[in-house]
Amino acid sequence: MRVDKWLWYARVTKSRSLAQKLAAGGHVRINKDKISSASKTVKADDVLTIVLDRRVLVLKVVALGTRRGPYAEAKLLYEDLSPPPPPKPEAPSPPPGQREPGSGRPTKRDRRKMDAFRRED
Repeated sequence: MRVDKWLWYARVTKSRSLAQKLAAGGHVRINKDKISSASKTVKADDVLTIVLDRRVLVLKVVALGTRRGPYAEAKLLYEDLSPPPPPKPEAPSPPPGQREPGSGRPTKRDRRKMDAFRRED
């Protein structure tokens, strides 16, 4: 089966034309070999390395599939060998007198507390 068709069946891309662009753009490797054409064939037990925008997928082809089905059916076509994403660093807590980022507009009570804190300096 063509690699672009398999990527579409496995729901890695939203459309087959996006799968073709991904393969032709050099973002897909089959068994560590970089491909430059969407017509390269994929068979069971091949390992695909796919470079997406913010992550790298490593998928082992388990089955080829016959249609683009629902997610549960598409998940049966591959085994995910991707490394886990790196842990996100913890955000430092804000200094005293400042709110957490994204906590919204302060209430009247919060403003009074901040004013009292600033007057203590």
